[in-house]
Amino acid sequence: MKLLLHVCCGPCSTYPLKVLKEEGHDIRGYFYNPNIHPYTEFKKRLDTFTDYAEKIQLPVIIDDNYEVEKYLRNIVFREGDRCRICYSIRLRRAAQIARKGNFEGFTTTLLVSPFQKHELIKDIGDAVGKEMGVPFYYWDFRTGYKEGVQISKEEEMYRQQYCGCIYSEWDRYKPRSKKK
Repeated sequence: MKLLLHVCCGPCSTYPLKVLKEEGHDIRGYFYNPNIHPYTEFKKRLDTFTDYAEKIQLPVIIDDNYEVEKYLRNIVFREGDRCRICYSIRLRRAAQIARKGNFEGFTTTLLVSPFQKHELIKDIGDAVGKEMGVPFYYWDFRTGYKEGVQISKEEEMYRQQYCGCIYSEWDRYKPRSKKK
């Protein structure tokens, strides 16, 4: 199957790429992540993925437009629903690119992380796939999360410490109250 793989970052791409290649799919990576903040983080993730893609000779489509303002406009006053909105933005764009490129399906590396809202990603992927006329290829990559971490460490990839948005950065680094 000719698949478009939405990629959030290099480390998260390692295991899904391994599985999809073993299944015999023709894969093209697609980097599109307007949620990542700050720009220096966006650039590190982009560079890490493009370096890895070059190393493994993965053809890619890169959307390197830094659209954090667009992302924030969609989220403001709906911060509690930010993950759903964020997944929708990225998966909708991936489905549009897949349709335009005559791909037989699309999927995402977001499905590898045990820290993401897996069922929500699946539901949104299915919905936008139906809407766009390109099937969402579902695979629970979480089973290989630890293997992917190991591969990324062996490859000496930059490994981020938060999902990517300003809210997840805050959740990761905010001071914790000390309980007595």
